[in-house]
Amino acid sequence: MTTHEEELTRLKRIEGQIRGIQKMIEEKRYCIDILIQLSSIVGAIKAVEENILERHLRNCVKTSFLEGDPEEKNKKIEEVIDVLRKFRRY
Repeated sequence: MTTHEEELTRLKRIEGQIRGIQKMIEEKRYCIDILIQLSSIVGAIKAVEENILERHLRNCVKTSFLEGDPEEKNKKIEEVIDVLRKFRRY
C-alpha cells in the first residue's frame, strides 16, 4: 500500500507529463501522439485515485468499524457509496 508522499511523487510526475502535452500542443504535434499521452495521464491519475481509495478503506473505514459508534460506521458507509457513485460518472 502506498503513502500520501508516494502519491504526491506520482502527481508531480503527472504534472510534468501535462506540461509535456502543453508543449506538444504548442508545437502542433500530431493529434494521435497527444491523445496517447493524454490516455497515459488518465491511467496514472486513475492509479493514484485507486491507491488513495484503498488506503482510505483499509485505514479510515476499518478503524471506524473497529472503534467507531454505529453512527460513525453509517457515515463511513455513506461516504464510500457517494465516492463510488462519483467514480461511475467518469
